[in-house]
Amino acid sequence: MTKALIEIKHLVKKFGDNVVLNDISETINQGDVIVVIGASGGGKSTFLRSLNLLNQPTSGEIDFEGTDLTSLSEKQLDQVREKMGMVFQQFNLFPNMTVLENIKLAPMKVKQADDAAATAKAQALLKQVGLEEKADAYPSSLSGGQMQRVAIARALAMEPDVMLFDEPTSALDPEMVGEVLKVMQDLAKSGMTMIVVTHEMGFAREVADQVWFMDAGVIAEKGTPEEIFTAPKEARTKDFLSKVLAQ
Repeated sequence: MTKALIEIKHLVKKFGDNVVLNDISETINQGDVIVVIGASGGGKSTFLRSLNLLNQPTSGEIDFEGTDLTSLSEKQLDQVREKMGMVFQQFNLFPNMTVLENIKLAPMKVKQADDAAATAKAQALLKQVGLEEKADAYPSSLSGGQMQRVAIARALAMEPDVMLFDEPTSALDPEMVGEVLKVMQDLAKSGMTMIVVTHEMGFAREVADQVWFMDAGVIAEKGTPEEIFTAPKEARTKDFLSKVLAQ
């Protein structure tokens, strides 16, 4: 029995007169790996950031595990956000803390985890992302790919029910992209629910359960990777893919 984790109902987001998201209604089930693709300016990042209300919708509803997030107070919302891990383009690590301290911080402060438990969890996560030897290093000594892997480990330390990735490889040098995608691939295989905004078409093709193509504030087409990449129906999808796959 598939369980709906996030239900998006008539989501609209406007910045002034500019309609960035135009009446989107979709369901994300537990364990789904959804990859959102599309040209810049199509609304992908705004859509992703609306799922945990980092962007406040103009209208519509985001139901997460049966709760309408738009009806919550800021304090209640913060509690729900603990279950929604988020990884951004920029790594946002604390430069004055070691890698281990960066990962331990939220579980200790927010969940009141004790130091020993938080340390053990952080070490296990560092092993999971292939960086156990960097526990005592500071972010400034790491490559971009390593910093992003630490950022993923930090998000996982809160034991979220869903992971949101906002173009996690776009700030990386090309040779570092693979190491981050590998961690995400392993995460998907482990059953984590993931919504990923990315320009990495190979990742979308290999890892996604569904690919959603966004254009002009709507999900213009969605389907399995096979359907989207080999037999897209919409002219907009075909046009976009012909450009990105030719590169």
